[in-house]
Amino acid sequence: MKKLVLVTGGTGYIGSHTAVELIKSGYQVLIADNLMNSRIEVLEGIREITGTRPYFEEFDLCDMQKLNACCRKYKNIEAIIHFAALKAVGESVSHPLEYYENNLVSMINLLKAMRDFQIPNLVFSSSCTVYGQPEVLPVTEEAPVQKAASPYGNTKQISEEMIADFLATDDGYRAISLRYFNPVGAHQSALIGEYPIGPPLNLIPIITQTLIGKRSELHVFGNDYDTPDGTGIRDYIYVVDLARAHVAAINRLTGQAGTEPFEVFNLGTGKGLSVLEIIRTFEKVLQRKVNYKISPRRPGDIGCIYADASKANKVLGWEATTPLEEVVLSSWHWEQQIKRKSIL
Repeated sequence: MKKLVLVTGGTGYIGSHTAVELIKSGYQVLIADNLMNSRIEVLEGIREITGTRPYFEEFDLCDMQKLNACCRKYKNIEAIIHFAALKAVGESVSHPLEYYENNLVSMINLLKAMRDFQIPNLVFSSSCTVYGQPEVLPVTEEAPVQKAASPYGNTKQISEEMIADFLATDDGYRAISLRYFNPVGAHQSALIGEYPIGPPLNLIPIITQTLIGKRSELHVFGNDYDTPDGTGIRDYIYVVDLARAHVAAINRLTGQAGTEPFEVFNLGTGKGLSVLEIIRTFEKVLQRKVNYKISPRRPGDIGCIYADASKANKVLGWEATTPLEEVVLSSWHWEQQIKRKSIL
């Protein structure tokens, strides 16, 4: 019998790609999402790619009664991958209480559900923001967790602390926290990708929207960081590579005995690229000029961060391998698909 994995936020960007990889790896997938920042049509994209439509329940994880009802309906949940959260750094600075309420209450509710319905395994979608502005690069898992630069980052720190405290109460539960860097790109099929409700807040879809004419220009937030070209440096990881890491984490939790109750892994390429380097790569690959202007820094942003992912390479047997040029093409093909859908 196939193992059932609950994917919260599974119609979202990373969640939908992870659902695809789980199904391809032989798992059953149950998606729970409130569709606050995603679209129900994503389920059809997953079906077209895999031949299987995942189970789907629409509700908000902050509603404990509905979460309990879901767990009673699907009695054989083997593991949870928790993506569902508000996730924009700048927005969290402007609306901190909304971020704390949504991200932390949903985390508490999931841990209660694990306890009450004896769901033994959890993979948590964490973030490199837990490191703040690191003192040493690349960042390893041993780097100190510093004061978060934003409420969003703080919710990830607090969530990890809550998971660790919960696991300490009972040895029947295990969890893996995946601290990943900047997911980019879209599925090669152009059937799923990053398509938020409202304006995107991440760099790559803003670039593609500028290139296709939805936006007049791209704002580059800050050119006075202590980096070679003055713009922020991040570790950009292809979303499908990232999704496969979640499958590797589930395999480790459900297939091996004796692993530590709580493990943490960085997920990245190990290489930092600046905003201007990303723009130039788009221009080179697509032979199109990106219209951009330099704007002031955004509150909550840090200057430079990129990963040491050697622990994930060794322990999970996972590695980010997709070249940036392929990521650029996948993003562009997805943007063109969005435009075609909007015309139909």
